[in-house]
Amino acid sequence: MRFSALFAVFLVVPLLEIAAFVAIGGRIGVFATLAIVVLTALIGSVLLRVQGFGLLRRIQAETDAGRVPKRELIHGAMILFAGLLLLLPGFVTDACGFALFVPALRDAVWSLVKSRLKVHFNVGGRPEPDFTPRDETVIDLDEKDFSRSGPADSPWKGPNRDE
Repeated sequence: MRFSALFAVFLVVPLLEIAAFVAIGGRIGVFATLAIVVLTALIGSVLLRVQGFGLLRRIQAETDAGRVPKRELIHGAMILFAGLLLLLPGFVTDACGFALFVPALRDAVWSLVKSRLKVHFNVGGRPEPDFTPRDETVIDLDEKDFSRSGPADSPWKGPNRDE
């Protein structure tokens, strides 16, 4: 089922983009259509930069407060996807990309997704609660306490190796 939905997206979206290009290009002309496509890509990159840096500040604030920034991480993924959609040439992908830059729409998507999501987050390099430390036994040897030579008939012993 998942394969057929993905196949439909890869089939339907390009067809919609072609139809939109033909319809809009027929009304406003080729050069104006291309200018709009380039302009939306530029606007998308600016929006991605502005909202991305704001999101990084919110993620930092959440982690500083000791909370897991689940919502912010989802918003970050949606902002990244929105920026990608705006960089793709086309009017349908641009409309979807601009829609994902609206925080209220991202909140609506988040409310649908959050019950199905489980995030593991490790703050400050501390081990996970189920972490079992390795054996703490340390063997400290001086150079005279061990030898680097192995068996004389070892196949790994080459002609230039220490004996």
